[in-house]
Amino acid sequence: MKNITVAGTGYVGLVTGVCLAEVGHTVTCVDNIQQKIDILNKGISPIFEPELDNLIMSNMKSDRLHFTTDFESTYAQSDVIFIGVGTPENEDGSANLNFVYTVARQIAESVQRECLVVLKSTVPIGTNDEIEKFIKAHLKHDVNVEVASNPEFLAQGTAVRDTLKASRIVIGTESEEAKQKLMNIYSPFNIPILTMNRRSAEMVKYASNDFLALKISFVNDIANLCEVVGANIEDVTHGMSYDQRIGDKFLNPGIGYGGSCFPKDTKALHWLSEEEGYVLRTIKSAIEVNEKQKFKLIKKARKDFSTFKDLKVAVLGLTFKPGTDDLREAPSIPNIRLLLNEGAKVSAFDPVGMDNFKKIFPNEVKYKNSIEETLDGADACFIFTEWQEIKDMDLELFTKKMKNPYIYDGRNCFKLIEVQEANLNYKSIGRPDINTSRIKIEI
Repeated sequence: MKNITVAGTGYVGLVTGVCLAEVGHTVTCVDNIQQKIDILNKGISPIFEPELDNLIMSNMKSDRLHFTTDFESTYAQSDVIFIGVGTPENEDGSANLNFVYTVARQIAESVQRECLVVLKSTVPIGTNDEIEKFIKAHLKHDVNVEVASNPEFLAQGTAVRDTLKASRIVIGTESEEAKQKLMNIYSPFNIPILTMNRRSAEMVKYASNDFLALKISFVNDIANLCEVVGANIEDVTHGMSYDQRIGDKFLNPGIGYGGSCFPKDTKALHWLSEEEGYVLRTIKSAIEVNEKQKFKLIKKARKDFSTFKDLKVAVLGLTFKPGTDDLREAPSIPNIRLLLNEGAKVSAFDPVGMDNFKKIFPNEVKYKNSIEETLDGADACFIFTEWQEIKDMDLELFTKKMKNPYIYDGRNCFKLIEVQEANLNYKSIGRPDINTSRIKIEI
């Protein structure tokens, strides 16, 4: 189909536009930041995402993918407009819809033909209804515009694969015409398409993300109990995973979930439910567990160090998960801020996240080019991201490079038997501590 437009070139918008072009559609991506569009027109992705650069370049060469800031003329000629802009969290936990409404007004004032507006951004239940009313109330031309819900289920680091090889495509519409139009657009993907009304589609997105967040918080809660009663969380989750009703996904304990989806979506649904007079107690508990879990390693370190003042700390991994440079809600940020506030001297390494981290801590943290440099002379090491090169590192580096090999692993990167053989003071999540020395360190 020709004249497909995507508003927004962040994770959702850019990946959506590129993947629609990849299956044969002609797509124009619109953004209001000229610098971003200039970068994209050079075939370069402004976000770190595997496979994306190559797909941008190949589809531009095939003349199926275009980038522009000229929304007026682009929307005027569009048959379908996907909205993929951000819906960040407000201070009270609700979803900020300012970007969505800005695009909706631009569409209303620009469209000159019958148009289907497809909302991919994660929005509270009922937003599609309100956006359709808003657009129709601000139309400058006498044309018919309908809004459809089409939530995304991509994850940073695997966004392209999650879109091209998704488990399902969810479409929420209020008319047969809108449903057929979207089904035709998605037919080349050869992926199951689930159709429903708009409010159900909006809820599918929140329910899916919040269920996974709840599963992570449950495992972290069990991991914390394992430490108290002397059980090993890895044995526990292995036993759980054989139950097909539970499965083996999202059973890895750690220092909490981060990123652009789980923290924001749990808080947004919790806020929405309270506004409607209903308390989602399970989601409320998941949020509380996750907030406390972020500082699990600090709590462990306080038992070994009388103070963090002048402590030389090595940090391995800054992003909220491997495979992305995204730092949104990354546990590394509040932990490093706490360490710095208490006088620690922090050195850090991350394969792709350091440039973004420098925007938050430009001078306070020393950034290193390798694991070895980061560990050099350190009293303690905190691991916040399970990058493969961290999981594959030689454990002898800890004893060779560090002044005191005290390791606080928030992602359970190493096997306990290997840690024991390396003679480390090692603490992880939900597993027995490895203590070669129980002397409390005075700095």
